[in-house]
Amino acid sequence: MRLVSFELPTAAGPLTRIGAVLPHGRFADLQSAYRAHLGGSAGASKEGAARLAAATVPSDMVAFIENGEVGLDAARTALDWIAGNGEAGPDGARLVHEAQSVRLLAPIPRPPLIRDFMAFEQHLKNIYPKLGREIPPQWYELPVYYKGNPSAVGADGDVVDMPSYATNMDFEFEFAAVIGKGGTNIARADAASHIYGYMIYNDFSAREIQQREMSVGLGPAKGKDFSRGHVFGPCLVTADEVPDVYALRMTASVNGEPWCDTSTSTMHWRFDQMIAHASMDETIVAGEIFGSGTVGGGSAAEMGKSLGRGDKVVLEVERLGTLSNSIG
Repeated sequence: MRLVSFELPTAAGPLTRIGAVLPHGRFADLQSAYRAHLGGSAGASKEGAARLAAATVPSDMVAFIENGEVGLDAARTALDWIAGNGEAGPDGARLVHEAQSVRLLAPIPRPPLIRDFMAFEQHLKNIYPKLGREIPPQWYELPVYYKGNPSAVGADGDVVDMPSYATNMDFEFEFAAVIGKGGTNIARADAASHIYGYMIYNDFSAREIQQREMSVGLGPAKGKDFSRGHVFGPCLVTADEVPDVYALRMTASVNGEPWCDTSTSTMHWRFDQMIAHASMDETIVAGEIFGSGTVGGGSAAEMGKSLGRGDKVVLEVERLGTLSNSIG
């Protein structure tokens, strides 16, 4: 299933909903469709249907992920109801929305935590010489990561404003795994069962302050954490839709010019290793995002370039979709 979060305009203000992507880019409102099923063929009262639908298919993506297979089964039932009964509920409520009629959010608008790793060796081989450094031998010993601000999240189509302290920007082409089932001291052999799904990740960077911060041995902080700096999307693709996550083509373009053509197969560290490492004597929880780090060739800095206002970055990962953003 391809899941999205979106805002639906109402007379009382915007209402957040979880949707499933339908053909032609339309979104099924899963909670409303499941409520229609409960109030129709399942025989629940209007009040009971609303209460059960809100609990089983909540409007918050993290809460929905926490519902596990129960939530996904309800979502499948909701889609079946639309297929068999049409796009309006018994009360006339619209169950399917055109993309242009709603505001798309990041699939997980409020993740509990973002952990961003450095999984691609080629990126390091490209970038470290430009910094006058060699790859630390410790990189080959453990999958390191930094923690990003979960409030600085953006979505497909967002304009990402250059922060006031930057004169140029960079993109970082990544993809991410989303934790579906938490735990502590998760064995590598069991780690894949803890992954709910995947999405594309553009980790925008303000390089100047990032380099200053990291020169003292901490960070990145303001180099990454600014409004909408962590962009995810366009949707969260459940793991069952991706037979082999390490065999996906990755392409990037800037202003229509191809900049990168590579594959997830080039990962040195993989998500099962990341999960086992991060959960060591620490609890990870549902909804956490594990970023892959930048793929080789997936940033302007690797080519000695930078991005400015008005530049448009388009990232595409096979099976996961296309993520587009401009710099404002």
